[in-house]
Amino acid sequence: MTPAAVTSKGTATRELIVERAFGIARRNGLEGLSIGELATAVGMSKSGVFAHFGSREDLQLSVLEWTAQRFTETVVRPALAQPRGLPRLRAIVSGWFDWVLMNEEGCVILAAAGEYDGRPGPMRDRIVGWLSQWNAQLAKAVTHCIESGELAADTDPELMAFELAALADGLHNTRLIDPARAEDMARRSFERLIRSYSR
Repeated sequence: MTPAAVTSKGTATRELIVERAFGIARRNGLEGLSIGELATAVGMSKSGVFAHFGSREDLQLSVLEWTAQRFTETVVRPALAQPRGLPRLRAIVSGWFDWVLMNEEGCVILAAAGEYDGRPGPMRDRIVGWLSQWNAQLAKAVTHCIESGELAADTDPELMAFELAALADGLHNTRLIDPARAEDMARRSFERLIRSYSR
């Protein structure tokens, strides 16, 4: 077997481990990741799983990064295909709501924000960094709507980004309480928010 083939196989195995770890983290949180359960899920020994990661924290960070990449591919990239302004903002929010709804066992990133809120370290730093970048992207999308004249000139992009995040969090939580109405309430709230900022 050539070195390239060995590397490719190792990369594929690592990807499989991270994907299965993502499934476990959706149910149990990143702190609930069990190497034993993960090893069983991928059909490997514990030492075989550890051979692909330097530590449990490395595994957790890899799952967090994998989740962020999947979110980008599922939500952000399709939205960027839409014209700047309200069509793109609508696509972002619609994709974001779809993301929350399709992750029925919970969003790993939102759950991690709660898990590591009061725990300084690399995990918290990575979560804060990602959420900060996401808020900046939301604010930028809102700014484009202001520049296009689709939202009022005095709209505060950072405030609206905060409100959009609150809607996504609300959908995430209300889905547990009232799953039959959660999506409708979130989408109606978004439309009301748009109307409140319209010229």
